[in-house]
Amino acid sequence: MTGIVYRSTGSWYEVKGSDGAFYSCRIKGKFRLKGIKSTNPVAVGDIVDFDIEKKGDEEIGIIKVIHERDNYIVRKSVNLSKQTHIIAANVDQLFLLVTLNNPPTFTSFIDRVLVTAEAYQIPVILAFNKVDTYNDDQGDVMIDPESGEELLTMTELDEVRYLMSLYKSIGYECIAISAETGKNIDIVKEKMTNKTSMFAGHSGAGKSTLANAIEPGLQLKTKQISEQHKQGQHTTTFAEMFDLDFGARLIDTPGVKGFGVVDMEKEEIGDYFPEIHELKQDCKFHNCMHIEEPKCAVKEAVENGEMVLSRYESYVQIVNGDEDNYRQDKHQLPQS
Repeated sequence: MTGIVYRSTGSWYEVKGSDGAFYSCRIKGKFRLKGIKSTNPVAVGDIVDFDIEKKGDEEIGIIKVIHERDNYIVRKSVNLSKQTHIIAANVDQLFLLVTLNNPPTFTSFIDRVLVTAEAYQIPVILAFNKVDTYNDDQGDVMIDPESGEELLTMTELDEVRYLMSLYKSIGYECIAISAETGKNIDIVKEKMTNKTSMFAGHSGAGKSTLANAIEPGLQLKTKQISEQHKQGQHTTTFAEMFDLDFGARLIDTPGVKGFGVVDMEKEEIGDYFPEIHELKQDCKFHNCMHIEEPKCAVKEAVENGEMVLSRYESYVQIVNGDEDNYRQDKHQLPQS
């Protein structure tokens, strides 16, 4: 029988068969011998062929074949640095939930997710969540230490507007939402209809709350932000796919603190930054890495303010394999 993997627990897989029924399946041992570097050879969203075997009164599915994937989203395995973890396969689009605080989502994290999605040709929509909690009070007056001029600091909503403007200018779709109040949830539902969508983001960014707002019947578990660390607590342990009433599929994923980029040559990383890909033709050297080379159009664009500094810094971090700093660095926003 052919089916789609809806849930993975590491060793068992819940597969929805072509008959509409769900089967608990395991994989044949030989899948682990095919040189697959991933910690999970079968991922949620995979289309598989399986046989039904009877063990006493119990029916167990044995996965024999994994169909070729249209795409998949992958990150570095948390504990095994040389291995990858496939989060989900055959995804039509990815919603990355971004929160300004509680927990903070840094631009370096956003950029790593975007680069990975670009590499595997998965469209991304940035959903800026919890906008109902941000203040729009007049910013405090600060003195520029160099010029002595008075500057206004940005309000929280100013920061959200700035980040949305930044990523829209690159070509990414951005939506300001509130899973708690329902703001723009109808837009999210409209974009999800007739597609398989994946929710991703930090623990506490509101993935499960958003899923419940879209389809209250799901009743996914949610947890409060840890006050001590201002980070979310994990509520989703494994990726899981759900059929929604309005003709959509949702893949809910565990929250992640970091997002290690894998399986990319340094020379190709720039191609997954749309603005770098567009500029590189104007570099003096055709194999320019945009770091130390002279007459580099990318570096000139950064110096001229035509490319955002945070995006360039993310590029350099990824090329250099910096797996630590991006977890802490917060975006640097211009003063208004």
